[in-house]
Amino acid sequence: MNITGIMIYYYFVCKRKLWYFANEVNMEQNSELVSIGKILDETTYTREKKSILIDNQINIDFIQKGAILHEVKKTKAIEEAGEWQIKYYMYYLEQKGVNTIEAKIDYPLLKQTKEIFLEDNDRKILQEAIKDIEEIVKKEKIPNKLDDKICRKCAYYDLCYI
Repeated sequence: MNITGIMIYYYFVCKRKLWYFANEVNMEQNSELVSIGKILDETTYTREKKSILIDNQINIDFIQKGAILHEVKKTKAIEEAGEWQIKYYMYYLEQKGVNTIEAKIDYPLLKQTKEIFLEDNDRKILQEAIKDIEEIVKKEKIPNKLDDKICRKCAYYDLCYI
């Protein structure tokens, strides 16, 4: 199974959202917040070569100065998931033999950047997450909903609550 960066992101946000996405239930095309994110992607860092797709598995927003990976996020609302997403990119490339990688998350609307590091314990957490993702997406039963404040802004809200 190809584990993508967005699958890692969803895993750390909501296992139910991950299941929907992996099972091709896509609600994101109707989401205003997703549209705003796409506009942000199109209008920021315009001098950079963007959306670097590797092995149809990871899609890096852009790479600067050779080996600095950049992930662009609109807000810090789900900061931890974004960190795990870019750590997964670092881990994935490390598995391919690329070991001198740096990473940053850029928040252009906040005018902030955060450096991200891949530690030994992160590798273990990612290995477990990958195994867990493989199990979650194979299940016939949809994982339980979160019932969290972030749910109200989710593209899948209607499927969970209405």
